[in-house]
Amino acid sequence: MKDKFFIDTNIFVYSFNQKDTDKKRKSQEIIKKALETRQGCISTQVIQEFVNVATRKFKTPMKISDLNLYLHEVLFPLCTAFVNFDIIEKALKIHDKYKFSYYDSTIISAALFTSSKILISEDFNENQKIENLTILNPFTV
Repeated sequence: MKDKFFIDTNIFVYSFNQKDTDKKRKSQEIIKKALETRQGCISTQVIQEFVNVATRKFKTPMKISDLNLYLHEVLFPLCTAFVNFDIIEKALKIHDKYKFSYYDSTIISAALFTSSKILISEDFNENQKIENLTILNPFTV
């Protein structure tokens, strides 16, 4: 990937997956590339969703100290979109036009806000284009 890319929450969650080692490996590769190239980005929504899953839905919830370390080493450095009124208004337009859930629409809106060309997620239709954004599912390749 040469273009700027936005990473959805599920990629971070899968990077801790103990059952599906292929998804875990692919997710970890995406995150590593994002940090090394500085081409990957996320929004505050991704951070909030990850914290919720990591502390409430992981088989063994993350310890707060481990979570804080992950926040500082991985999530905070990638966060370039802070959900604001413009992102919310755009999300509502996306929600209305494409019929995605509001939260999925906010992810797409934040990806567009960061000028990302690619949204990496398994939650949407593969290769769907929304404005200048293409959705890629890394687990179907």
